Amino acid sequence: MSETFTTEKSFRSADAGDPAVSATRRSDAEGVDGGVGRTALLVAAARAIETHRHDSLAQDAHAEHFVRAAPASAGWPVRIEQVPEGDDNPLWGRFARYFGLRTRVLDDFVLGSVHAGARQVVLLGAGLDTRAFRLDLPSDCTVFEIDRPGVLAFKQQVLTDLSATPRAQRVPVAVDLRADWATALTSTGFDPGAPSVWLAEGLLFYLPGPAETYLIGTVDRLTAGGSALAFEAKLEKDLLAYRDSVIYTATREQIGIDLLDLFDRGPRPDSTGRLTAAGWSTSTHTPFDFTRRHGRGPLPEPNDALEGNRWVFARKPGA
Repeated sequence: MSETFTTEKSFRSADAGDPAVSATRRSDAEGVDGGVGRTALLVAAARAIETHRHDSLAQDAHAEHFVRAAPASAGWPVRIEQVPEGDDNPLWGRFARYFGLRTRVLDDFVLGSVHAGARQVVLLGAGLDTRAFRLDLPSDCTVFEIDRPGVLAFKQQVLTDLSATPRAQRVPVAVDLRADWATALTSTGFDPGAPSVWLAEGLLFYLPGPAETYLIGTVDRLTAGGSALAFEAKLEKDLLAYRDSVIYTATREQIGIDLLDLFDRGPRPDSTGRLTAAGWSTSTHTPFDFTRRHGRGPLPEPNDALEGNRWVFARKPGA
């Protein structure tokens, strides 16, 4: 590895005693009914809407059950026909389609990596992800789902009520990503010596910069040659520049989620550059690149909160 990443010890000492960080940790202690946990319900609702579209980009039959099971989202739509404005609604139309497109792109990334030989899938901040249940994964593939205990407990209860059966081996790893998640992961059977594929879907911009640096460095440390990583990043230096964007405004007003209050507004590390320096091959795309590829999804608009979003795909060369 050609670059030294922030270690877990230095990350912890950087935020120790910081009242803002402590408050953030307390507010994130809930399951899906508060804090960042509610964004998992937002994505589940978007996947439910996508599932029922006639031109669906991704299928997730479990998504609407998560939405209906949580008091915070029980009244949200799970079909676009339930939205009076339909696709003209910026939240349930354009923003939900963005999540549907992202789901499809990352589904393809996981399946491609598994086809290339990876048999371990690690979902960082898994939320209500059901790839272990809905993707055509080999039976000898293991999906590790890392998230806070409250989120995984809610998820498991819904899946149990549905008698859902995963297509691959599924291992929930109940730990906060700002804690020692690497030890928790390896103690549940993850093998750093075997190829793996990792997703950080809609995650990094909620973490403090040092936590992101530690996470990316840990992924590099735990991955063998032939592994892959996909993550979402934002380029904006000032996230508040889009505070009055249609998407963020609709999300605040219609379901009470203020994404900009949840995003960490500190300086962001150059995670793509760090991976490149460590020997990974990387490619960076806008979501609109995939809209054009698939023929559906969001396209640029004025004052667009999606303008700075980037999807990064990284691969670690084999030995």
